[in-house]
Amino acid sequence: MGYVDWEFAKTTGRTLVPAGPSVTPEEARAEVEAIRSAAVTARTPVAETARMQTPPEAPDALVVDRATWIAVNADSMGALLDPTFDAIVTKRGHVPGAAAQALGGKVTGAEAGALLAFMASKVLGQYDIAPGGTPSLMLVAPNIMSVADELGVDRDDFRQWVCMHEETHRVQFTATPWLRDHVIDQARSLAEDLAPDSERLQELAGRLTEKLPEVFREGGTGIAELVTTPEQRERMAALTAVMSLLEGHADVVMDDVGPAHVPTVEHIRRRFTERRRGAGAADRLLRRLLGLEAKMRQYRDGAAFVRGAQEVVGVDGFNAVWSSPETLPLAREIEDPRSWVRRVHG
Repeated sequence: MGYVDWEFAKTTGRTLVPAGPSVTPEEARAEVEAIRSAAVTARTPVAETARMQTPPEAPDALVVDRATWIAVNADSMGALLDPTFDAIVTKRGHVPGAAAQALGGKVTGAEAGALLAFMASKVLGQYDIAPGGTPSLMLVAPNIMSVADELGVDRDDFRQWVCMHEETHRVQFTATPWLRDHVIDQARSLAEDLAPDSERLQELAGRLTEKLPEVFREGGTGIAELVTTPEQRERMAALTAVMSLLEGHADVVMDDVGPAHVPTVEHIRRRFTERRRGAGAADRLLRRLLGLEAKMRQYRDGAAFVRGAQEVVGVDGFNAVWSSPETLPLAREIEDPRSWVRRVHG
C-alpha cells in the first residue's frame, strides 16, 4: 500500500480543477490540430538554433486537457516519490499499520490532488520525464487558448511561441540521454534527505510557528529557509541550478527562434513577463508558498547564465554544458557564467 493514494489525488484534482474555456467541439478539435501542427513546426528551428538534435524515434508531442495533465503528473509523482517514501520508512525502522497507511494515503492524496488542480490551470506545456515510464512532451490546450486571450495576443503566434519553448525541453532531454536519470536521482536523493525524523519534526514545528510571519511578508524568508539545514540548502541550490539552466535555455532558444517564426514575439514576451509577476497580493502569496516565485527566478537567472556563457564561447561552446553531470553549472556559476566557462573550457 502506498503512502500517497495517487488515484485519490487524480480524483481530487479532476474535481477541483476549474473548467477550461467554453468552446464548441469543432473549436476544440481545431485548436488541438493547430497545436499539433505548431509543435511539429517548432522542431527544425529549435534544433537549428540550439544545435541539438532530437532522435527521430522520439515520440510526438501530446495535446492534452487539464484532467489528463493531472493524471499523467500524478503517475509521475508517484513513480518519483514512492521509492523515496519506502527508503525513509526503512531508515526509520517503523512501518505504519494498514489502517494508518490507508487514512494517511487519502489525506496526502487529497493534498496532492489540490496542488495538481491548481497547477493544471496554469501550465501551458511540460516535458514529463516520467520516472519508470515513457517521457513525453505535453501541451495543455485549454490553457494555451485561455492565456492567449487573457494576454490579448495573437493566438497563432502565441501557440507557436509556447511550442518553441517546450520543444527545447524535449531536445534537452532527448539529445542528452544521461540528463533524465541524473535529474530523477538528484530529486529522489534530495527528497529523502529533506524528510525529518520525529525529533527534527518537533523542532521544525516550533521554528515555523515562530518564523511563519516572515513567509507572509513581501520579500521575507521563504519556507525552505526555515525548515532546512545549510547542507540541505546547498543540495537544493545544486538542483535548482540545473532547473535554472533548463528553463533559461528554453527561454533563450524560444526568443532567438521567435523573430523569424513568430512576428509578434516582442509583444508576447512583454505581456507574458507581466503575467509571470502575478496578478495580485493573494496570487503572489500562493506562488510563494508553492515555490512558484523561485520558478520565475529560474527563468530569469537561467536565461542570463545562458546568454552570458554564449557571449564568451558561442552556442557550440555553451553546449559543452550537456556533456556530463560534471559540466552542468554549479549554483554559484548561474550568477557568474564566466566562472563556468573557466572551469569547463579552461
